Formats: sequence, structure tokens, C-alpha cells
Amino acid sequence: MSPHRSSPASRAALAALAAALLPAVLPAQTQKQPRPNHIAATYAQHCASCHGDKMQGAQAPSMLDDIWINGGDDESLARSIRNGFPDKGMPAWGASLPEKEIRAMVIYMREQRAAFARGQIEFPKPADNVVAKSALHDFQLNTWVDGVAEPWSLAFLPDGRALVTEKKGKLFVIENGKVAKEPIGGLPAIDTGGQAGLYDVVPHPRFAENGWLYFAFSDLQKDGADKNISMTRIIRGKLAGGQLVQQETIFQAPLDLYRPAGGVHFGGRIAFDRAGYLFFSIGERGQGPHAQDLSRPNGKIHRLHDDGRLPADNPFVNDPKAMKSIWSYGHRNPQGLVIHPETGQIFNVEHGPRGGDELNLVQKGRNYGWPVISYGMNYDGSTMTELTAKEGMEQPVTYWVPSLAVCGLTVYSGSQFPKWQGHLFLATLAAQELRRLEVKDGKVVYQEIMFKDLGRIRHVIGGPDGALYVLLPTRIARLSAAGKAMASN
Repeated sequence: MSPHRSSPASRAALAALAAALLPAVLPAQTQKQPRPNHIAATYAQHCASCHGDKMQGAQAPSMLDDIWINGGDDESLARSIRNGFPDKGMPAWGASLPEKEIRAMVIYMREQRAAFARGQIEFPKPADNVVAKSALHDFQLNTWVDGVAEPWSLAFLPDGRALVTEKKGKLFVIENGKVAKEPIGGLPAIDTGGQAGLYDVVPHPRFAENGWLYFAFSDLQKDGADKNISMTRIIRGKLAGGQLVQQETIFQAPLDLYRPAGGVHFGGRIAFDRAGYLFFSIGERGQGPHAQDLSRPNGKIHRLHDDGRLPADNPFVNDPKAMKSIWSYGHRNPQGLVIHPETGQIFNVEHGPRGGDELNLVQKGRNYGWPVISYGMNYDGSTMTELTAKEGMEQPVTYWVPSLAVCGLTVYSGSQFPKWQGHLFLATLAAQELRRLEVKDGKVVYQEIMFKDLGRIRHVIGGPDGALYVLLPTRIARLSAAGKAMASN
């Protein structure tokens, strides 16, 4: 099953392929019911005898290069599979494969080609005090603090201290490069099972004046006979004597919306815009249709005043059936959220299923499509939809196939790396990559993998010293300009 191609591409083409991770964005066509078989089995049954069990080529050409006679975008590949090339010995598969499986085959091809391309490139894996080179700046990556466990978020305070949250529900102070022995007390009950936990900690923009800290976490409640249920909740509080005091709930959904119970897709990011409005993300909790339901908080970006009041100009504030805090909807699991300090643009990154992780420009009242449209497929290799676009639903700025498992997102605005000003930095979990993204005119024009394979990365955040701080599984690393690695620790 191949859109008949020419000889293998050069190493340069493979490098470009790995860096971009295949951001083709053309829509597919009509919808049919999926068949239950795994797409890898479909490939083995119909394609492997000609193209090899790993797409390496056999009787027909390899599918691991990136040169295509008949087009290499998603729709061209799907059309080639659908219609075939009978004169070249490739049958038309459209009569026997539902459109969803054709879409799944395109995704599967993307996965295999990207995996092959990655294997041809040696990615940076910097060690302490070793200079690493990137496209625009040389840098060093050094351990700033260790002894943390699954750090999720980091916040710098005006007095030189910092706060770090751990997924398992603990909040610690970092002072003089050391993590406090005891966590901050007084936090509310937090669900830490599955993907649940303690998420973002973000100081109020006027923290030096008011001392407010904002937290997102999986709120632990009971449903009937001691069955745990949870939903993302936002609170604020102040630090005093090693305790979180003066706690106030900023957002909490009605308890009946905590159901059905489940341990996935909580979102959990917080961001303030330049006008002081509070934005936060909630995942669809594994219930895809809830992302399209305006009466539920799931699968949404929300907007409130800093004290929890509803803004009068929220997009659905006059809809009697809608949750008034909703800013945008149709999101799957948005675990990265940042507001550009100069343009005011709101960016989020969210997990797709198998493939289809997205970077979105989040706009008022817009629908981002999940689960109606997606560039990914189910984990078992079938697709939930062949639709990648639909009228009234937004397209991502870019997407990734295979999935990176995107997480924290930040805009660089420090002084150590002048050429990085305004660039996005993306933390990833499964890919274990820190990525730099250049966005111009609503498109990602360049991606760079800064380093890879040092562990799952929950977040990257700019520090007051102009360095970037990277949250790895058991430590926080400091990414600084070469020669400035430990200067301000």
C-alpha cells in the first residue's frame, strides 16, 4: 500500500522531517464506521509483503523516505491509498478499507517514518557544565535542585525564594538552591491517583502587594458509598508560618459534574493576561463528548476575574445553558497554557490520543474540535474520526504525529538569550524533549529540539535571572547561556 515514490531522501530531508514531525494539515473526507482491527495488523495484512514489515521496502519502494511523486501531505497520501495505482501494481483500497482506516493508515505511516528519521539523528543530551550548541545560542544545562519527585510547576517569588508543586500533592519552598525538608501545610484534600494531582502554582501579577498564590489541583470528593470522585479546582491562598492560609475557592464545579469518576485528563494550567484576567484549563476527563457540551467544565479553557467573579464579556455569559466561565471549548487535555507578554495571544498545547497533539491559538468563544475532528487515532490503532477539519472548528497552529505528550509551555522573555525573545518553549513527556518553536503569522515556521532523553519534562519556565528552568522527574535543571551556568545560583 504505497503512493508510489522515488528513491530514498537525503539525510537533510530526514533531519527536516524529524524537526517538523510531519505537520501536514489538509482535511480528509467522508465519515464511515470504523472496523475494530488494529491498524498495524491492517498494514501487515495488506502492505508488508510489498513494502516490508517495517516499511523498509521489499518488492515495492521503502516508505521511510520523504520524497513522494504524488504528494506527501495527508490528503494526497489518503487519496493514493484510496485510489491506488493499478498500472503500477498497487490496488485501490477504497472499496475494502473504510475511510477511518485509510486515515489511520496515514497516521501509522507518519509514526513509522518519524521513528526512522529520529534514529538517523543524534540529538543533544547535555550533561552538567558541558556546553551544548543550538541553532541560535550555545547553552549549558545544570542541576539547580534535586531531591524532588514528579515536579509539576515552579513559581519564583520576589524575595528570591521559589515554590515547586509535586504531582503527589506536596508544595515545597526552594531557598538558596535547596528544597525545604518539610512541605507547606494546610493544602486541601487532593486526589493523586492516575493522572490526578497537584498542578500549577502561579503568583498573582501583583503578588508583591497582595501575596496571593493560585493553585490548580484535582479536588477529592466522595460520591455515595465512599467512592472517590474529582474535578479540577482552582483556589488561592497566602503563605504564613509554613502553612497555606486565607484560602479562597476561585472555581469549583458542582459536584454532580464530577461524575463519571475517572483518573485522566485534568488539564491544570493557570495563566494571567495583561489585564489581570485569570485563565485556566480543564481536560475533558476522558469523556470526549463533554468537550463539546457548554453546560460542563470539561474540555475547556476558562476565564475569570482574579477573585473568581464572572467577567461580563465572557463569550457564553448570556447563554442560559452554558457554564459562564468558558472562554473556549473542544479541547482534549490542555496541559500547557501561556499568554504572550507582548502580543497578548493565548497559546495552549494539548494531548491528542495516538498522534494529534496540538498547539492552538486560543480565541474567545472558539471551538477547537475535539472529538469531532482530530489528527490522531485511538490507542488501539483505529480512528475515532477521519475528519481533520470541519466548518466552525478551529485548526491548530501545528500538530504532532506521533504524539510528543506535550505538557508545560512558556514564552521566553529573559535577557540571557536575546535571539530567543518571544519564542515558545515546550516541555514533553513521552518524547522527553525540550523544544523551541518560532511562530510567525499564526504558523510554526521552525522547531528545534534543544535536548532529548533526560527524562519526562512537566514544565519549563523562565526565571528572573533570564535562565530557563526545566522540571525533570527528580530534579530541576537550569538552562543558561554558556559561561553563566552557575553564576546566579
